[in-house]
Amino acid sequence: MIAAKQQTAERLYYILGALFIAALITCNLIANKFVTVDLGFKVFTISAGVLPYPMTFLITDILSELYGQKRTTQVVLSGLVASIFVLFVLWLGAQFPAIEGSPVSDATYDQVFQNAWRVIAASMLAYIVAQLIDVRLFHFWKNLTGGKMLWVRNNFSTLVSQLVDTILVVLVLFIGTLPWSTMGEYIWDGWLFKATAAAFDTAAIYAFMWWARGYFGLEIGEEIDV
Repeated sequence: MIAAKQQTAERLYYILGALFIAALITCNLIANKFVTVDLGFKVFTISAGVLPYPMTFLITDILSELYGQKRTTQVVLSGLVASIFVLFVLWLGAQFPAIEGSPVSDATYDQVFQNAWRVIAASMLAYIVAQLIDVRLFHFWKNLTGGKMLWVRNNFSTLVSQLVDTILVVLVLFIGTLPWSTMGEYIWDGWLFKATAAAFDTAAIYAFMWWARGYFGLEIGEEIDV
């Protein structure tokens, strides 16, 4: 690969990694708000944090396809470190009282972020388990199909890992505070919404990989070494 395209490949890796971490942090910060989303065939009741979360799985699938398992795992672990850092910053912000006239009072700050430790703890546990499952399943299917049938590894790895993620985060957040029936509804709606998003992102990953293979001159199943 010529030097200019190698630099582009490196920049793309860092951009995708940055978008992944940004989506992950946003999920954690808005997860306390629950919303309904009407997609026509079903009205979903989900955490607002679920809205950007499918993007993280799309990005890890793109990273896995382009850069391989090792480089993708590095981004996943970087996201874990970033989440821990955000948790520390939120705790630190609560240690200092708001000044008179502050747009955000102590009460408002606590109302929004007092449960953040549990949200982020739940998210981090679910995240690290689900993302590592996603990366490994993606490469399992990639090796099994000889790098062909991208839709198989994109969808099957995401469906399984998203189910694991949804179960873990709902249980850690709500076990002991909500009835099992309500938690079951949250799990079903959360996973089905993510599964629907995964079906739609298949077209996105095919379009992206069509461009990437053409630009970088990659064969089916070939990865970029950065």
